[in-house]
Amino acid sequence: MAQTSFLVCLVLVSVVCGIIFDKYQVNQKIKKAEKAAKDYLIQNNIKVTNECSAIIKESHQETENYRLNTQEDIDYQAKENSNRQQRIEQREHYLSQTKDRLLEYAEYLKSQESDIDDAQQELSKLQDNAESLLEQRASLLASQSQISKHDAKEDILNAAKNELSREKDVEIRYQNEEIKANANKIANDLIIDSIQRGPKDEPRNHIDKSVLLPNGDIKLKLIMHDEQCLRIIESLTGTDLLFDERDPLLLQIATHDPIRREITRNVLEKLIISRQITPNGIEKQVNISTQNVHNELRAVGEHAARILNLKHVNPDLLKILGKLKFRTSYGQNVLYHSIEVAQIAGILASELGLNVNLARRAGVFHDIGKAIDHEIDGTHVELGVDLTTAFGEDDVVINAIASHHGDVEADNLISKLVATADAISGARPGARSESVEEYVNRLKSLEHIANEQSGVKESYAIQAGREIRIIVNPELVDDQQSQKITDNVRNRIENELVYPGKIKVTTIRKLRAVQYVGKRKKIAK
Repeated sequence: MAQTSFLVCLVLVSVVCGIIFDKYQVNQKIKKAEKAAKDYLIQNNIKVTNECSAIIKESHQETENYRLNTQEDIDYQAKENSNRQQRIEQREHYLSQTKDRLLEYAEYLKSQESDIDDAQQELSKLQDNAESLLEQRASLLASQSQISKHDAKEDILNAAKNELSREKDVEIRYQNEEIKANANKIANDLIIDSIQRGPKDEPRNHIDKSVLLPNGDIKLKLIMHDEQCLRIIESLTGTDLLFDERDPLLLQIATHDPIRREITRNVLEKLIISRQITPNGIEKQVNISTQNVHNELRAVGEHAARILNLKHVNPDLLKILGKLKFRTSYGQNVLYHSIEVAQIAGILASELGLNVNLARRAGVFHDIGKAIDHEIDGTHVELGVDLTTAFGEDDVVINAIASHHGDVEADNLISKLVATADAISGARPGARSESVEEYVNRLKSLEHIANEQSGVKESYAIQAGREIRIIVNPELVDDQQSQKITDNVRNRIENELVYPGKIKVTTIRKLRAVQYVGKRKKIAK
């Protein structure tokens, strides 16, 4: 029992001691916290004081700056107000002066108004007197001339009409005579102006009729197995392929169809590039080239129509027009020739006040028959008329095609303009050319025809074959025979040769008498 009491007392003492110790620790923490709080308060007071000082200083600086700026604005506004006040005073002074002048002018107008009223009254009196005088004069004239006023008026008008009619007849007669006298000059000036304003010369594009192989390997692939590849190309394109005897690598394309020639040329060029010269490769390239060439025909026709600003042209007719790109006449590309004719005809039509678009349309289609003359029998004029009729072209266009070579009579001015433009385009310098071989053969043929005539000593084809000069033996040929030789040569050239433009035949007979005096020169002493 006593031991238990001791333990209880010990526990109580321990508890009391613990409580006292805890209280002591709490008091120590409180003191530390109070000290830390005092230090924090002191530091914060110092920090706040510094910040407040900085803010107050900054505020004072900003206030001073604002005051300065505001003072400047106030001074500027005061100066502006002063200027405005001066302008207002000047304007008021000006208005005051204007008001005084207006008042003075109003007084002047009032005085003038009274003068005008007096003048109007005087004028009315004069008008009344004038009218009475006119009436008296008219009655006096009527009584003396025994004719009424209406009849006199009719006589004067009739006399004026007769006079004007005579003057009109004289002027019309003068203008007609002037036009007849200057018609050729006016026409020449108009044609020269149309040529100068017309199309520019296009680079000459000759149609290639051969393909040059790059080396013998390509030729070997084409001719191996009994020329099987060449025969396949010929059967698929409808052309004949022949190697040139002078150049073993030059492959000639023989056909009358320019479209087939172009397709064949494209096929050969693509085969040379791809080097896949096999039956399947040839058939593939033929199909591709055929499609490309036909697409190009349509594009070429559309381009020509776009250049000439043609509207509502049938697509099939445009494709046929595109074929003219591969057609030539005396070395002149027919498509470029047709575009040139259309442009010249359009310029002439504009100068004469005619339908320009219709003239261009007739000009570009005037040789359309040449696109199919190798496929269908008939002249290019007949084929062109049939084509344009089938596609519903205007009657003026059809007549222009039919009459541009004089086969039928032109029934409108545009047809005559197209024929004129066609002659200009074909005959202008540099329009047409021929190959060197044809050129040389033509010169030789001219000289051969001349040299076959009896009495001819020698002959020369000059000016690119546009003139042949024949020199005869004057001892064997007289003047009458010279004229006969000239006529014979002209007739043979006209009947036997094909030539562009005109050829001038000139026969020269000149007798020279030459004698020499003395056998040697005299020596001066």
